[in-house]
Amino acid sequence: RIHLMAGRVPLGADRAAVAGEMETTFIENLRYAADLLAQEGMIGLVEPINNRITDPRYFLNTPHQAAAILEKVGRPNLKLQLDLFHCQIMDGNLSHNLETYFPLIGHIQIAQVPGRHEPDSPGELNFPYIFEFLESLGYTGYVGCEYAPKGDTLEGLGWLRSYWESRGLQHGGTSKAAE
Repeated sequence: RIHLMAGRVPLGADRAAVAGEMETTFIENLRYAADLLAQEGMIGLVEPINNRITDPRYFLNTPHQAAAILEKVGRPNLKLQLDLFHCQIMDGNLSHNLETYFPLIGHIQIAQVPGRHEPDSPGELNFPYIFEFLESLGYTGYVGCEYAPKGDTLEGLGWLRSYWESRGLQHGGTSKAAE
C-alpha cells in the first residue's frame, strides 16, 4: 500500500477557481498510478488531510471528496486512507463516516484531537469505542499511529498495552486464555 498524495492549491490561487482543474489532474494521475500499481499487485491510498489546521493548501480535505474522486477514478486497487484526526477536524461524526466509507477504506490512522498525541491523551476522541466499532464493522487492517508522542516511543505506546489489558489481551494482542 502506498499513499498517493493529492497536491496543494498553488500559492495565491483561489481554491474554488482551480478545484475543477486540480480534480481532473488528480483523477488522471490516480488512474495512471493505479494501473502501474495493479501490475505489482499493490493498493494505492488517498488521504483527505484537513485544511483547517494541518495544511490549508492541501487539495483533498474530506472523506466525501475522496469517495467522489475514487468513484470517478474507478480502479479497484485505490482505497481511502482515513485518518481519524483529519476526519474529526473536518467533519466529526466519526461513527457515521466510518460506516459510510467502510467499503472504501484501505487503511486507518489515528491521533487524538486536538493535540495530535497518543489516543489516551486528553481530547475529543474515545478510542476504545472507535476500536470496538471498527471491529464490529469487520475491519481487519492495520491502524497506523500518526501522532506526536509526548515522550519516547516506548512510553508513547503505553496506551496500547493498557487497551490490550482492558480487553483481556496480552502484549501483541494475544488472548491470555490462549496461553
